[in-house]
Amino acid sequence: MRSTASIMHLDLDAFFASVEQRDKPSLRGRPVIVGGLSSRGVVSTASYEARVHGVRSAMRMAEARARCPHAAFLTGRFEAYREASSVVMDRLRELSPLVEPLSLDEAFVDLSAAAEFDPDAVDDVVSALRSDISRLTDGLTASVGVASSKLMAKIASEINKPDGAYVVAPGTELDILGPMQVTAIPGVGPATAERLRRVGLHTVEELRVPEEDELVRLLGQAHGRTLWHLARAQDERAVQSERETKSVSVEDTFPDDVTDRGRLEREVGRMARSVAARLRRSGLSGRTVTLKVRHHDFTTHTRSTTLAGPTDSPVVLTETALDLLTETDLAGGLRLIGVGTSGLADWVQEDLFTVEEEPLPEQPDAGRPDAEETPDVVTWAPGMDAHHDEHGDGWVWGAGLGRVTVRFETRSTPAGPVHTFAADDPRLSPGHAG
Repeated sequence: MRSTASIMHLDLDAFFASVEQRDKPSLRGRPVIVGGLSSRGVVSTASYEARVHGVRSAMRMAEARARCPHAAFLTGRFEAYREASSVVMDRLRELSPLVEPLSLDEAFVDLSAAAEFDPDAVDDVVSALRSDISRLTDGLTASVGVASSKLMAKIASEINKPDGAYVVAPGTELDILGPMQVTAIPGVGPATAERLRRVGLHTVEELRVPEEDELVRLLGQAHGRTLWHLARAQDERAVQSERETKSVSVEDTFPDDVTDRGRLEREVGRMARSVAARLRRSGLSGRTVTLKVRHHDFTTHTRSTTLAGPTDSPVVLTETALDLLTETDLAGGLRLIGVGTSGLADWVQEDLFTVEEEPLPEQPDAGRPDAEETPDVVTWAPGMDAHHDEHGDGWVWGAGLGRVTVRFETRSTPAGPVHTFAADDPRLSPGHAG
């Protein structure tokens, strides 16, 4: 525990939905829900206008549609989200060399690691930071908490959310934490909260009554001891600027169970190439390749193989993943498939993978990266960026039955007009974030 409020937690407000509202003027002030739009999809982020109707993250999309049918339902645009996140993280690193990103929209910062840290100027630092983030991201907002520990900084960032800040004065941690529900402590989910409720523990203050051994008997060794300390605001975790990447993976859930092996091979090829691209961007390579599948009955299996050395080759990763797919039973169909690699290193054993320089046999149906393939057919989805040679930039309002409807507007224009085109209109093409 520190004697000063020097650990900051920053959380961008309703991040994915806020980026969509920023870039789509007609959606500002309206409920926006981002996530998987199929019947099996779940909500990734809901704007605050949608949250008042009970929509929340991880909710099934079907329930979200029932609760808020008038919302705009959009697929994610991760290029736009990564771009906005990068701007924010760069600004945080100007503030301190110790920045620990937790996700695209969330990070811890150790303010005391800054060259000039003044505990009495924290309010001014936070105010300037939030103002800069809004300016640099064209209007995105952040909620900020500062405290003497990670636990209290994260809790503080929720107190005045959204678009607010709270600094926990050292010595007041127990008073602030005590009246809160046990679910305020990170890691206390519905199952743990229910166990605590059954023994009469609802608030953090009540959680301080049992002895440590009692919580261990109730919740298990690790969880019980951790919770005993956190209920007393005891958290000595340091901000770590380098979070070890243990694996890189891509997976997707299908709207319907898929039994067609050719289609699955194409998906595996696409995913393997995506994994390879992410490895190369990060300067990493992987030694173990894993194929994950979820069957029609929700049973999930993984198959893995370990290579002679680490690689970032799209050819090697694809060939290995396809070999794993040939060993998979497709009876009944698959509802999810994924490709990943682990055993990461920051080097590649080149001589083991000279196959990368050799073109693969032409097998268009196998999803192989060097195969001769027919041109990609654009799959239009609500929310994605679009460009029309005559009307300019916009975004997909809706698509289906061979048609696509586009609203032509950008973050720097007023709400724009809507036009409908044939889905294969040569003048229409996918746009770019921003």
